[in-house]
Amino acid sequence: MGARSYDAGSVRSGPLRAIGAVTEVAGSASQILLDLETVAALTNDGDTAIAAAGQIGSQVKIRAGGNWLIANVRAIRAAPDEERQALAAIDFLGEADEERGGGLRGFRRGVTRFPMPGTPAYPLSTADLRQMYAAGDGAHIEIGTVYPTTDIRAALQIDAMLGKHFALLGSTGTGKSTAAALILHRICALSPEGHIVMIDPHGEYSAAFSGIGALYDVSNLQMPYWLMNFEEHCEVLLTTSGSERQVDADILAKCLLAARSKNRLAQEIGKLTVDAPIPYLLSDLSSILAQEMGKMDRAGDTAPYLRLKGKIDEIKADPRYAFMFSGMLVADTMASFLSRVFRLPSDGKPISIIDVSGVPSEITSVVVAVLSRMVFDFAIWSRNEPQRPILLVCEEAHRYVPNERNADSSSVGRILSRIAKEGRKYGVSLGLITQRPSDLAEGVLSQCGTILSMRLNNDRDQAFVRAAMPEGARGFLDTIPALRNRECIISGEGVTTPVRVRFDSLDEHQRPASGDPVFSQLWRETGGEEAILERTIRRWRAGR
Repeated sequence: MGARSYDAGSVRSGPLRAIGAVTEVAGSASQILLDLETVAALTNDGDTAIAAAGQIGSQVKIRAGGNWLIANVRAIRAAPDEERQALAAIDFLGEADEERGGGLRGFRRGVTRFPMPGTPAYPLSTADLRQMYAAGDGAHIEIGTVYPTTDIRAALQIDAMLGKHFALLGSTGTGKSTAAALILHRICALSPEGHIVMIDPHGEYSAAFSGIGALYDVSNLQMPYWLMNFEEHCEVLLTTSGSERQVDADILAKCLLAARSKNRLAQEIGKLTVDAPIPYLLSDLSSILAQEMGKMDRAGDTAPYLRLKGKIDEIKADPRYAFMFSGMLVADTMASFLSRVFRLPSDGKPISIIDVSGVPSEITSVVVAVLSRMVFDFAIWSRNEPQRPILLVCEEAHRYVPNERNADSSSVGRILSRIAKEGRKYGVSLGLITQRPSDLAEGVLSQCGTILSMRLNNDRDQAFVRAAMPEGARGFLDTIPALRNRECIISGEGVTTPVRVRFDSLDEHQRPASGDPVFSQLWRETGGEEAILERTIRRWRAGR
């Protein structure tokens, strides 16, 4: 439907001043004709929300029956043959009851009645926005201020956000790590008896949570190797591919089951499986391999056994693997390990930071897989117990749940994908943090009910996020490339309606150690280089 001219003065209603009128109506989106003179006159208004009227990302309200419809301005273009007017595409966000004087009350998602063409469109005031973004009585955390205001608080509904997973996205340098720390700090303050496990691949978050978290790295993690299931054992111990790998896997399964069955705990289990987390000795596994190898008639048949024995001996001798394969980790410490890592009880420190930066790169994905699977398996096997929901937060998530193009068939991708699909049924919440959402496995992002998107510079990433967000957020999505640092678009279950937020500042001691180096300053400093090299090389060679 084409544009038509109208008199802005003819669509005023009491104290409200219309900035346009509806010209076209569709299911989720419509079009209004803006009066540019009215929009320009409002830019000097003392109310910052009204002053932003008519701009991309601003909101308008339109009467429909006895309700107000709230819509977001997504795009603006010139109106044909009209210099003083412009056409604006709008997306409906929801509706609210109308109070006396034209204000809003009781905002809710969804649209029950649409406006007719010619209906006036009014700007939202700060008071309207405060009603619209009110947190309500449910459990929530405040994380920043609603754009373009400076005093309306932006809140996340915790139960809705954690109940259906969430994702925090943003290019490097946008403040993503600090935003993650802010959200987790606020969750910990709200729920000091919570249970949060964070996988930290770069050792950034230990400094941020030293006061309220339990910090683990290769020096104190003490994760028993026997907690691995058969698939994870294969990733660590098998070095071949193709048909040889299948032969090696069959031999490992038989010998691993025999090694587990030697433990007295195995006698209490009716039917022991190779995946059961029963302690066993690496020396027993080696001995069983040697016994089986002795039964071979031909020398060529012993190759798989020699490969497995050699790999076991290599791991036992490598000090980098001591945090997991130490001979001290043979006792049945499963209960104490889960208690420490899952914060059961939390003792006022509801978050575990698992720093995997010191883990050898070839088994990092296995360590993350074991931790993730333990979270999921614990939730499944404790279904008949008083529920203890766990939040698993995975930084650099694209490394662990890659898309098909980058897939390496590792077990960590499969378990995290399963948690994304099924975790909420068992009380496991997943938080994914990544700078490359387009590198995530297909469908994982769409399983996240709440998406917090900071600035994304890559077109593919923007398109990927756009596909995962609901229709009503399209106008907000178009502003993602233009977001400033520490700003984000939040959409989904955790918020009443899509919202642009500027995050609060964090105290210095609560921030992750992820700041960029200041080259211009650091390159003016000199002295002590010999000592720096000496200490660095010593740690390098020692592997710690």
